[in-house]
Amino acid sequence: MSEQEVLAAVDRIVDDFANHRRDAYFSGFADDASFVLHTHPVRLESRAEYEAAWDAWERDGFQVLGCRSTGRRVQFAGDDVAIFTHDVETELADGSARTTVRERETIVMQRRDGAWTCVHEHLSPRED
Repeated sequence: MSEQEVLAAVDRIVDDFANHRRDAYFSGFADDASFVLHTHPVRLESRAEYEAAWDAWERDGFQVLGCRSTGRRVQFAGDDVAIFTHDVETELADGSARTTVRERETIVMQRRDGAWTCVHEHLSPRED
């Protein structure tokens, strides 16, 4: 169990998201991962559901232009579960408009077959 291993796995997810590398981004999530996104009306019950939502957003012009992670913390819940929390600031394009979104995120990581993978993500708005 290593905080550095968890951070490396999370950093790959964040970097792939920040660079809009869709397939690489989703490879950081378990097939049975769940997602609670304040921008989506219902909980997404699987990676496939999130991928379908992402694809719909892309058809409407959604693109990630950058993402910055701060206030990072890793907590362990046993040997094979880690809870990562941070603040994120994301630059997005939605068609012709660009916006910066400030959020808080919790990513629950589980070690499966020796590798850390995301099994749950919760994203909420951050008031500054």
